Amino acid sequence: MRRIVLTYIFLSVVGIWGAMAQNTLNPMNNRDRFGNQIDPNTQPDNLEDSTNTEIQSLPPKLYMWKLSETLGNRTILPADTVSLNFQNTNLVEGMFGHYNYLGNLGSPRLSRLFFERSDDEPTIFMTPFSSFFVRPDQVMFTNSNIPYTNLTYYKAGNKVNGEERFKSYFSVNVNKAFAFGFNIDYLYGRGYYQNQSTSHFNAGLFASYIGEKYQLQAVYNNFFMKMNENGGIADDQYITRPENMSGGKKEYESTTIPVKLEQTSNRNKDFYVYLTQRYRLGFTRKTTEIKEQEGPAKKPLNDSIPAVAVQDTTVTEEFVPVTSFIHTLKVERSRHEFRSGNEPKGFFPEKYYLYKDHSNDSTTAFSVKNVFGIALLEGFNKYAKAGLTAYISHKFSRYDLMNVDTLTDMRRIRYTEQEVFVGGELAKREGKLLHYNVNGEVGLLDKAIGQFRVNANLDLNFRLWKDTVNFYARGFVSNTLPSFYMRHYHSNHYSWDNDNMDKEFRTRVEGELNIARWGTNLRANVENIKNYTYFNPSAMPEQNGGNIQILSATLAQNFRLGILHLDNEVTWQKTSNEAVLPLPQFSLYHNLYILTKLAKKVLTVQLGADVRYFTTYNAPAYAPGIQQFHLQPTNDQVEIGGYPIVNVYANLQLKRTRIFAMMYHVNAGMGKPNYFLVPHYPINPRLFKIGISWNFYD
Repeated sequence: MRRIVLTYIFLSVVGIWGAMAQNTLNPMNNRDRFGNQIDPNTQPDNLEDSTNTEIQSLPPKLYMWKLSETLGNRTILPADTVSLNFQNTNLVEGMFGHYNYLGNLGSPRLSRLFFERSDDEPTIFMTPFSSFFVRPDQVMFTNSNIPYTNLTYYKAGNKVNGEERFKSYFSVNVNKAFAFGFNIDYLYGRGYYQNQSTSHFNAGLFASYIGEKYQLQAVYNNFFMKMNENGGIADDQYITRPENMSGGKKEYESTTIPVKLEQTSNRNKDFYVYLTQRYRLGFTRKTTEIKEQEGPAKKPLNDSIPAVAVQDTTVTEEFVPVTSFIHTLKVERSRHEFRSGNEPKGFFPEKYYLYKDHSNDSTTAFSVKNVFGIALLEGFNKYAKAGLTAYISHKFSRYDLMNVDTLTDMRRIRYTEQEVFVGGELAKREGKLLHYNVNGEVGLLDKAIGQFRVNANLDLNFRLWKDTVNFYARGFVSNTLPSFYMRHYHSNHYSWDNDNMDKEFRTRVEGELNIARWGTNLRANVENIKNYTYFNPSAMPEQNGGNIQILSATLAQNFRLGILHLDNEVTWQKTSNEAVLPLPQFSLYHNLYILTKLAKKVLTVQLGADVRYFTTYNAPAYAPGIQQFHLQPTNDQVEIGGYPIVNVYANLQLKRTRIFAMMYHVNAGMGKPNYFLVPHYPINPRLFKIGISWNFYD
């Protein structure tokens, strides 16, 4: 806690210094100490006596962007100020309920929609925490004319069992090119079931310099994530058939239901430094602009010659970049720890090593990756319709595992791997009608030999009557080795060395059609996987030597009648091998609400209820000893699904402030009580949640 408080104080002081720098004025020429022009309205007429002067601030102007991790390409995004469905932004199951998770805030999760699942980066132990962990390509950079701050607070339940989350984001510009800021994210979920609490903390710094020739963006993020493990409830009938349990109650308090584990926890620590920089070479071209001045036309001396309007000619210089030299660096260290005491017999695999009643497992991964590239930029002349980039990357990775003979930190086994890839990118990002991007790389050294990846993206935007239709096509082909921890891991209860694993060969094609005016979005996906790697019923890595096909289609259709709205999303999935890759056939999301503006259209009000539902299937189980989802054991097969989860909410936005109040799982106790998203892990009972988000522009 002391480290958390000190970090927050330090970042706050840095932010205050930045705000002071941005607002330090030179009253002689209306410029700050960095030479930027300042609106005179922000200064009092009399600097000696300004007590009775109202100071008006600049109207806020800002934009945000994200980066592609490999080459650091920027994608401009709108600022997060939309109030619609704000109540869903802190749900572990996601905005539309696509994820299975253990019930508590900040617990591991896995998407039921196959095409939303991400790779095992940076390690398999961080992948289940995608609701909290932020990769470099998810970091938001901001450029603004005044300091920008966002404070967000979520709370649910009481001080004994409830959950809280506090997020802060601050960004300030030193001048038009240079900006920096920080973010804080603290999450504490006490848990409505025993031994289930979570405590996550993230603190990060970011900076950007977007100059005419030189550009740099840098990120530092540090994560500390702690989760107590209870192994699930002792018997599902405490939820499904409480009358069958001892005492014959119709309903049990969640905190009194016995669980399988105690004195058991996982810890994940991760920090990374990411930096991307580029230097652009080009030329300067002059443009001439002619404007007619306002006022009466100038009359010549000879009345027979007509009057001529006075013209003002402006000549400006524009820098046109032609070539960019690119460098990207990422340094990352990730550590995983599993600790347990008083382990019940039979819960963990019977194959013990040294300790039969407790565990103290750990592993550390460290990596350094450099990318060097050169790009010919699009648009520097009429023949350059696309940009072309060539690059080479080198990654050094080091992994420390416990010795299977001693299982202590004194004698570690160290693995090192190096990967060298060469790649290229062809991209067209300018214009309105057509954009595309093709990126490919092939491995040349050590573990990278024989590996390759090719990704392609295309979007076409055209008019259909009075509407704009967006068509997207995406696809990739890859032949990659399973991640290190799928090949090697040593611990007290789980240990494997799979040196002979084959490469996974994947092909995927995706199409998407979007018509905003109709509220229609249609997506279709198909993928073929050979040598699919997964965790088997014993929670050990295994490969399927055959081919597995996955088909998916999603239709999102929104309806509106006056202030009444009905948003719908239906996803259908089909897998050719349900025994290895189980998926629910249908996943549904429906949101019925009224949306209107009150108080002279200053207050936006959204009142409604939404429901999430998916069909029954043998969902993956969860193994606390490795924090992974795996196929259910053959002697413990249970189906989950077929149970709707209903939330009722009120969502308000007043100028810069967003507020929501929600009754989560309002249908608890109604119908058939089968509210599991992971086998033996019920979700929280009915729970009242609130949240507030406030933007500051000063």
